[in-house]
Amino acid sequence: MKLELLDIAIFTIYIVGIVALGLYASRKSSESKRDYFLAGDKLPWWMIGGSIIAANISSHHLVGAMGAAYSRGFVAITLEWGAILIGFNALLWVFLPFYIRNGFYTVPEYLEKRYGTSTRVLYAVLILFTYIFVEIGAVLYLGGLTLHALFDIPIFYSIIGMALLTGLYTILGGLKAVIWTEMVQLSILVLGGAILTYATIHRAGGFDAVVESSKNWKMFYPASDPDFPWTMYLGGLLCISVFYCATNQFIVQRVLAAKNEWHGRMGVIFGDYLKFFVPLIITIPALVAPAFLPSLEQPDLLFSTLVKTLLPSGLIGLVMAGLISAIMSHISGAINSCTTILTVDVYTQYINKDASDKQAIIFGKRAGVVIILFGICSAVLLLSYSDKPVFLYLMNLYGLFTPGIATMFLMGVFWKRTRSQGAFAAGLLTIPLSLFMEFVFPEMPFFNRTGIVFWTCMLVCALVSWTCKPKEGLQLDGLVLDYGKRGGLLSYDQSYKGFKNPTLWWSIITLAVLCFYIRYF
Repeated sequence: MKLELLDIAIFTIYIVGIVALGLYASRKSSESKRDYFLAGDKLPWWMIGGSIIAANISSHHLVGAMGAAYSRGFVAITLEWGAILIGFNALLWVFLPFYIRNGFYTVPEYLEKRYGTSTRVLYAVLILFTYIFVEIGAVLYLGGLTLHALFDIPIFYSIIGMALLTGLYTILGGLKAVIWTEMVQLSILVLGGAILTYATIHRAGGFDAVVESSKNWKMFYPASDPDFPWTMYLGGLLCISVFYCATNQFIVQRVLAAKNEWHGRMGVIFGDYLKFFVPLIITIPALVAPAFLPSLEQPDLLFSTLVKTLLPSGLIGLVMAGLISAIMSHISGAINSCTTILTVDVYTQYINKDASDKQAIIFGKRAGVVIILFGICSAVLLLSYSDKPVFLYLMNLYGLFTPGIATMFLMGVFWKRTRSQGAFAAGLLTIPLSLFMEFVFPEMPFFNRTGIVFWTCMLVCALVSWTCKPKEGLQLDGLVLDYGKRGGLLSYDQSYKGFKNPTLWWSIITLAVLCFYIRYF
């Protein structure tokens, strides 16, 4: 595809501008470890919610989820809206108070306080593999694939360029630089996505095309469906959603940086609203595109095909800036989360226990460089993958790592009797059991396989815990749900009333999502 000068100018100005903003934010960071990794605990609700979605929505979605919706239909949106009903609810009403009231830097700090050091280390290992292969490697690959399709830039060079530019300001500025750039990137992403959505609907015949398409919308498929069985809500999607939204450093780190608990809660709820609207911008073009693109061989190329065929010069540059925004915000968040875990959960715990804030920050920056290199390598490994929409492949990868993690947190919070041996056994079991299930039952829908692994991990955790004696001196106050205390799951500062009441805004968005589920059952 031949680029016009205007597109090149818009694209270049955006790239230079976002890197400059990140570098400027890095100059404003103090030497405090908490300021570098948690932005000094100063984030308001709107920045928390915006950054959660900016980090969450990436080329997974603009490229991968759009391809999945094109090939499978409206059901693809359930992976996003399911997070509103499952994962973000778990974070909002269950886990968030434990994280904020204990003043944690990282999610695995909860595991150490609840169980001991072994589970903290196990989480760090599992999550780093997930980030490198899924959050960084796959996002770089999908971004490189699209840039190659649009501009004929070699995929390898696209991967290198995106990784280095994003890593530059992320490593120098920490979470503050990440948040500043993410807010701009979210705006560009939504604007670019809205333009492409309008152009696609217009080309398909206007709003009537959406109405006609909606007649075939379904959100529940048979249990035998290879990608979206309704049984995923009983295990696979439940497990992945709880992990991704409620126990994932990549998402939770923004909540940990909140001004206070109210801002943390409202930030998650604001993220719910964005999680509702942004996937619509991504999904609807894929649902009406068959009206003029009925037989696209590779669904993951739908985004680039729509851009090439529908948009005039100038708008192409803007929409591509939106894609790069999604990629850079996602990668920067993943890199920052990796460096935080490596620094707080590994370096200051086992390598240099007396490390000063300056030493910890220096280590974090060096760790960021290593993470980028591993991410580039994992992206290159994906170059040969083309069997089905990559988005579904990524969900399968999540299913490999996450059942044990979700088990450790859920059992730890909900059951006081859970022992460290049980939690560690569940975490250790997750990968070998997942691989075994995939080898023995290759035709089983991966969400169902993940669900079986998840409930097996829960059972193993319970059985092992039941046979083990409690660790002497272990204090569980503030780490396990106390069902006897007033407020229970819904406890929060009751001084926030009226339009500041989190429950009001949570009820509205939850009802909206449920209406869609009921309408398109």
